[in-house]
Amino acid sequence: MTGRDTTPRPPEPIRRFYKEATVAPHAGGEARILLDNRPVRTPAKAHLAAPPAIAERIAAEWNAQGDYILPISMPMTRLANTAIDGVTAALDPVKDDIAKMAQSDLVMYRADFPAGLVAEQKAHWDPVVAFAEDALGVRILLAEGIMPVEQDPRLSEGVRRRLPATPLPLAAFHQLTTLTGSALTTLAFTEALLDFERAWQVAHVDEDWNIREWGEDAEAAARRAQRRKDAEAAAFVLRPDAVPAAS
Repeated sequence: MTGRDTTPRPPEPIRRFYKEATVAPHAGGEARILLDNRPVRTPAKAHLAAPPAIAERIAAEWNAQGDYILPISMPMTRLANTAIDGVTAALDPVKDDIAKMAQSDLVMYRADFPAGLVAEQKAHWDPVVAFAEDALGVRILLAEGIMPVEQDPRLSEGVRRRLPATPLPLAAFHQLTTLTGSALTTLAFTEALLDFERAWQVAHVDEDWNIREWGEDAEAAARRAQRRKDAEAAAFVLRPDAVPAAS
């Protein structure tokens, strides 16, 4: 007996239904996004609005769409939706999650071989550790391998105190932390120790080493390119001067 096919199918693509996306003044000094002069709403039906420079990038994403709207190609729009619909009502849980990630940060866990990778990690990660120790007033323990190391609780407390207080920058900080695997690298970027390119290198030391040794396949390269676009959107929110042009 043959039953119905219950395999989930991707949603049907949405055909572009507007000619132009623009921005207009909104409450609190923000700008909202308009499609043919009609306000865009988030999935939860709030106004899609952001500081003017960010709103301009959102509008540019909508204007760049072709015959169909592809959300994957709209990282700033997705980030703003997340901030408005999700983070606004969950500031403390999001801060707690970032602080928790800081306790097992990428830059704490080092390889013991090969020597070239050890040297690469040291060159890229030691400055982030030194910055964090100085900024947070706490010693950070490093470990070889993946066994967890218990850090001083003042580490996560210090990171939490430095987190953005408003939804969109906090959502951006969380997104960049998730994409880099490092709250400390994100903090170093936010406080201008690192530019975006350097922060991206810090996050990919191991991956770049493996690519040089073994090569990179097309699917992995495509995934990394998409992650970078999402990271650039978050970085622009945190430091508009650091990511001057959308890519």
